[in-house]
Amino acid sequence: MAAEPRVLVDGAGKVYPDGLEAVASLDLEFAGGSTTALVGPSGCGKSTLLRMIAGLEDPTSGSITIDGDSPHAVAERGELAVAFQDPSLLPWRSVRQNAALALTLTHRDVDAAAIDRMIARVGLDGFGDARPAALSGGMRQRAAIARALITEPRLLLLDEPFGAVDELTRQDLIAELPPLWRERGTTTLLVTHSISEAARIADRIVVLSPRPARVVDDIAVPRGDPAAFERVVAAVTEALSRSRAA
Repeated sequence: MAAEPRVLVDGAGKVYPDGLEAVASLDLEFAGGSTTALVGPSGCGKSTLLRMIAGLEDPTSGSITIDGDSPHAVAERGELAVAFQDPSLLPWRSVRQNAALALTLTHRDVDAAAIDRMIARVGLDGFGDARPAALSGGMRQRAAIARALITEPRLLLLDEPFGAVDELTRQDLIAELPPLWRERGTTTLLVTHSISEAARIADRIVVLSPRPARVVDDIAVPRGDPAAFERVVAAVTEALSRSRAA
């Protein structure tokens, strides 16, 4: 497998035609194989930044590259996957068929055995033939993650992937799903409103200011150190308070 990509945000900003500045000029770098959480107040521009990295929107200033290529080029090669808070599964297709469509759209062979293995890995063994309407919210989110990971993306972008499920389901998903992309070494960017979620999932937390998004703090998350969790949560909370007071 190719080395996982480095993402470079070089002075990237976003101003919409109505004059709304969503993202100020940002300079960020995300190392290959890392998991980074973007946190900040509602409406601060987190999702806009993620959409620009995904190639779904273009910056109006600066640039974003993924190993030197544009996000559009990386997406066209099928090396980038996105999962949103709304799983957006096609309702007339089964879990298995939704995953198969992702392979087809990225010009990959549809490997039925690989699809079934991925469905089992996300905790949906036995539900491959189920349609989205027959699944709970947490199960639909598992299916969406399976659809994203089945293409073996080098870059995974997640926008509030656990935001629409109940707390118990969220804790299960946080415990069970991140190891799937960590073991592959996939470069992952996660947008979340939850400080504790960010601290449990990420290697690094980038704290953004109220709109237009600017970097307030950049906090490393020690992995494998349970005692560090409270320190990280406190540091992120303090940074968010500082950004609102500025």
